[in-house]
Amino acid sequence: MGSVDASEKTITGWAARDTTGHLSPYTYTLRRTGAEDVVLKVLYCGICHTDLHQTKNHLGASKYPMVPGHEVVGEVVEVGPEVSKYSVGDVVGVGVIVGCCRDCRPCKANVEQYCNKKIWSYNDVYTDGKPTQGGFASAMVVDQKFVVKIPAGLAPEQAAPLLCAGVTVYSPLKHFGLMTPGLRGGILGLGGVGHMGVKVAKSMGHHVTVISSSNKKRAEAMDDLGADAYLVSSDEAQMDAAMDSLDYIIDTVPVKHPLEPYLALLKMDGKLVLMGVIAEPLSFVSPMVMLGRKTITGSFIGSIEETEEVLRFCVEKGLTSQIEVVKMDYLNHALERLERNDVRYRFVVDVAGSNIKDADA
Repeated sequence: MGSVDASEKTITGWAARDTTGHLSPYTYTLRRTGAEDVVLKVLYCGICHTDLHQTKNHLGASKYPMVPGHEVVGEVVEVGPEVSKYSVGDVVGVGVIVGCCRDCRPCKANVEQYCNKKIWSYNDVYTDGKPTQGGFASAMVVDQKFVVKIPAGLAPEQAAPLLCAGVTVYSPLKHFGLMTPGLRGGILGLGGVGHMGVKVAKSMGHHVTVISSSNKKRAEAMDDLGADAYLVSSDEAQMDAAMDSLDYIIDTVPVKHPLEPYLALLKMDGKLVLMGVIAEPLSFVSPMVMLGRKTITGSFIGSIEETEEVLRFCVEKGLTSQIEVVKMDYLNHALERLERNDVRYRFVVDVAGSNIKDADA
């Protein structure tokens, strides 16, 4: 299958048909392999909280049928004639976007995730007019620009969450100059992105405080992930004692929450970096930022270059994500568990090892 097959390929994925978000087998065709396209057999795909938002139309823009999944690791089985970066047999990854305009300022600066014409891995329309479908499927066709090689020394199932969760925390730390050893950082929310935040920040030599609403995750934050401190946000005395102590906070909470308690934790010039996808307005009083020259900002995944960097970084530092590997027939149960935060810390679907055509029980 190394040479280009001009025909469309019929494959099976698991799709949501409506706002219930329930996934079941769905047969569809991939686009014909273009000159710069890479065809991959999907091996593993991580489950992100965004998959819940999209399949259940929380953001109001979902189109069905929808095959989600944007933390995709696969094996190259075919390449177009102008593909220079990849060969059949390579293990590669595909993340959140699969297209961009290539002409705008973000694209020319190699931060294509901020292109206004970016094409999402799923729930979007490709340049040929076909809907994009994600990684909960047997195969994908992706332009080589949006494919990254999985380095030796990184297991494919471990690599999957790094394509979204990993690069999502790495990118703002790099962009905002927060990679210097000795910084004091806070990680707000200890889910899939948050647990990678702890690991990445610790590997950069930071003092890391996990901030959570209760003591429930203290042991895992401190003992399992190696955080230096644990702060219960509902404990007024603890919050008061921690005021003006952090250089930055990575805010991964995906639901509406107050910002002022966390702004108070920042030092002068501290940064609160928003990462949760929240469809409701957040609020704060302006003196909370003015009187400390503090910044509320956001960051969205990372570039292809940063994705390659974080993969190498994790290999060099010996970092792994903490995952629970499941089969495709467990996918709906996994999404239900994710919705109630019952996962430590990322589900990864063994797509290649599943009978993908089996109906969900």
